[in-house]
Amino acid sequence: MNLVYEILKELNSQSFKYKGICVNIFGIPKFKKYSQNSLSGTMSRLHKDGFIQKSDEELILTLKGQKYIKKKMDSLRQFYYNFDKDAQKNLIVMFDIPETKKAEREWLRRHLKKFNYSMIQKSVWVGPSPLPKEFLDYVELIKIKDGLKTFKLAKGYDFKK
Repeated sequence: MNLVYEILKELNSQSFKYKGICVNIFGIPKFKKYSQNSLSGTMSRLHKDGFIQKSDEELILTLKGQKYIKKKMDSLRQFYYNFDKDAQKNLIVMFDIPETKKAEREWLRRHLKKFNYSMIQKSVWVGPSPLPKEFLDYVELIKIKDGLKTFKLAKGYDFKK
């Protein structure tokens, strides 16, 4: 998740503030892991690009910023399907997704990790089968199904060999 998205998401939510800084429920600053230069540069760029407005001593998310957040949140659906950690790895997933669909490719990799798949190569993964139907339907909806191939193995893949 990038800093721009985190800042805009935070401004979109009703968060706690202490001395003008976004803090969590315990009063700890939310953007503590970023340097002050990185934060101020990003905030300046967000203001210049029309994502936020400064009003008195408050930052306000503009309509453009709200649309950006909505687009980001709606862009790629999340799936939560728990395969057993000891499930037999008997499905190979191979994909070739073009650079123009980089976000979708990264989304696919993240989900394969979530589904307890193991990477053999960057675009070759092995894990339990079958992949959830809703997941495969969504893969088709976001138009990456043509670049995705699955192969059922006769016996489970063993990484120890």
